[in-house]
Amino acid sequence: MEYIAKASDLSFRYEDDGEYVLKKINLAFRQGEMTAVLGHNGCGKSTFAKHLNAILLPCGGTVYVDGIDTKDEEKIYDIRQRVGMVFQNPDNQIVATIVEEDVAFALENLGIEPLEIRRRVDYALKAVGMYEYRMHAPHQLSGGQKQRVAIAGIIAMRPKCIVLDEPTAMLDPSGRKEVMKTVKQLNKEFGITIILITHYMEEAAMCERIIVMDKGEVLMDDIPEEVFSKVEELKSVGLDVPQATELIYELNKYGLDLDSHIINEEECAEALIKLLS
Repeated sequence: MEYIAKASDLSFRYEDDGEYVLKKINLAFRQGEMTAVLGHNGCGKSTFAKHLNAILLPCGGTVYVDGIDTKDEEKIYDIRQRVGMVFQNPDNQIVATIVEEDVAFALENLGIEPLEIRRRVDYALKAVGMYEYRMHAPHQLSGGQKQRVAIAGIIAMRPKCIVLDEPTAMLDPSGRKEVMKTVKQLNKEFGITIILITHYMEEAAMCERIIVMDKGEVLMDDIPEEVFSKVEELKSVGLDVPQATELIYELNKYGLDLDSHIINEEECAEALIKLLS
């Protein structure tokens, strides 16, 4: 399967004489994959994310995006067209006073012809469920709606991959649900590779792969069921597990024999009903 992004022995530090924030990272992301990246603050996950569309460049090793070396300055536009980034605060990415104008902003700067801009803007807003709000002022929208507009602006660029750096951190539960539904839809229906940095374990459990980082290194890289079954190891690096997994873990400490690979509420409920019956 084709890799959209690949890091080979990636090392990085912010100052020439400073400590390395990333230490020989080797990771590859397949086209169409949905991956969560976890780790406590300062572990290097956001720094790693910024290497995937050449916001930062390696101090050692190489990052490839769709086969392009990110250190190739002449290919920056090509790289950022393939990998888009969405950050925590949507207000930092919204620049226009009308929703559809905001989504069109980057396309206009690229000199794309008006008819094509119209097609892409409509497509992007429909993809995130915000088409009916196209003439609204962004400041009148909820946090979840603003974040979906920010995502639409990236989709209009037609990337193969979207990196989301804690996109739900500033949202209430309803807003988080809206954004995660949109992200899953983009992955399943449009085949866009998703790399999701999150502190919410339930969001990570929705992905097909989880990478755990600690002190600039990859600690785990596996399917959610395997990663979250290692409860004590995760807690030792300051991470939680989904509530369903935590419940199973606590019950097993009291002598029950429940599957430690359970990660969602439905599976947990089924296991408890089976036990009680």
